[in-house]
Amino acid sequence: MPYSVADVNAVIGELWPLEGASSWDAPGFLAGDPAAPVRRIRLAVDAVAETVDDAIAQGADLLLVHHPLLLRGVTSVAADRYKGAVLTRLIKADCALIAAHTNADVVERGTSGVLAALLGLTGIRPIVPAADGATGIGRVGTLAEPTTLGALAGRLAEILPATATGIRVSGEFDTAISTVALCGGAGDSLLDEPEVLGADVYITSDLRHHPASESRENARVSGGPALIDVSHWASEWLWLDAAAQQLREALPGVEVDVSDLRTDPWDFVVVQ
Repeated sequence: MPYSVADVNAVIGELWPLEGASSWDAPGFLAGDPAAPVRRIRLAVDAVAETVDDAIAQGADLLLVHHPLLLRGVTSVAADRYKGAVLTRLIKADCALIAAHTNADVVERGTSGVLAALLGLTGIRPIVPAADGATGIGRVGTLAEPTTLGALAGRLAEILPATATGIRVSGEFDTAISTVALCGGAGDSLLDEPEVLGADVYITSDLRHHPASESRENARVSGGPALIDVSHWASEWLWLDAAAQQLREALPGVEVDVSDLRTDPWDFVVVQ
């Protein structure tokens, strides 16, 4: 007998427990029939028209995304608007939808943990640990060998999928880097955390002008990290391969694959 949507949802809950999600988050089982069979799972960062059409075209019975489709409240799921259209397509195709968001950020092999491992960091620990001390938001660790800020940015360019906005850096190219703090996705809320302030560089996404400017000025006065700003989508897309492998191990016989569609919202930049 094949696994059901409910079976897969239970496995997802074991790998990325909902108890680890932030209070404002809305991950979990979002759409579908719990009793429906699951033979193929497709993974993507976002539930948007392209990834939904891709999952359906690939014959997926379940789409697992990182970003919850219904994170913010809606009053209608009519098919003449984005979220309703996405849900309508999924339901008509008998493709369930589940999201693992901040609950997938905090675990050891979560969004930040995967990036930290790809950078070869040692002594990896959360920036803000949970009660168990092992899980938590963000990661900080030490490079196997010191490098420069410019070289580290170049290394990130090799690791991350390409996007229109590329990689932005605040700091001198030749700044020596040994200790790295990072947070997959939007992470400017962590700029004042002790582990970030004590690092040589902080890598995250969606850095806004004022928090980045204040961090830069404070670093000049009392010390603090250089900043590297990368694509939100790219920093979290890296997690999908690790998640897919965990699902294959937990669900033998189920086909699990990753969408390579770029859902970063920016298409091009004009350099002045």
